[in-house]
Amino acid sequence: MNLPNKLTVARCVLTFVFLAVLLIDFPFHYGLSLIIFAVASLTDMLDGKIARGRNMVTNLGKFLDPLADKTLTTAAFLGIANELGGMDNLCWAVMIILTREFAVTSARLLAAKEGVVIAASMAGKLKTVMQMVSVMYMLAAMQVGAWQIVSIDVTRWLIYVGLLLVWISVAFTVVSGAQYVWNCRQYFNENK
Repeated sequence: MNLPNKLTVARCVLTFVFLAVLLIDFPFHYGLSLIIFAVASLTDMLDGKIARGRNMVTNLGKFLDPLADKTLTTAAFLGIANELGGMDNLCWAVMIILTREFAVTSARLLAAKEGVVIAASMAGKLKTVMQMVSVMYMLAAMQVGAWQIVSIDVTRWLIYVGLLLVWISVAFTVVSGAQYVWNCRQYFNENK
């Protein structure tokens, strides 16, 4: 259990703290959940830099890092959808994201059966960054709305911009998912 893996485990723990803070109604809970989410997201950047920079990349890290990312972003999207009253647009986005994650995880499991560990691709990393940016924007917009310092119409537009960012992240999600499945297609051979 090296430092990068400890940071990844910390991100998993922070996910539960983040979701609890997001869902429990108290003053500034959206802002605090944004800070917790940002710190958890920062651990994603740090664990990778440290692991690659200090030659500490492990199979455990290759497994845990994407799992921690998926857990954090899924918790965020589900929590935001809950707080916004289950917006249909956001529910569809979450469904597409989860379908991609299940497909990629299945492909990785098939590769692992052959002794191959598939690390995150650049497209997968971009997908994660876009998802994290869209979540942070949505949390900030929700906090601005909770403060009631702008009109309801302005708050509504802030949320619409956030939904646009979510759908941009969904596009990255679909592209990277297709890339993973395509790159793992040889493991789908039923003769193996």
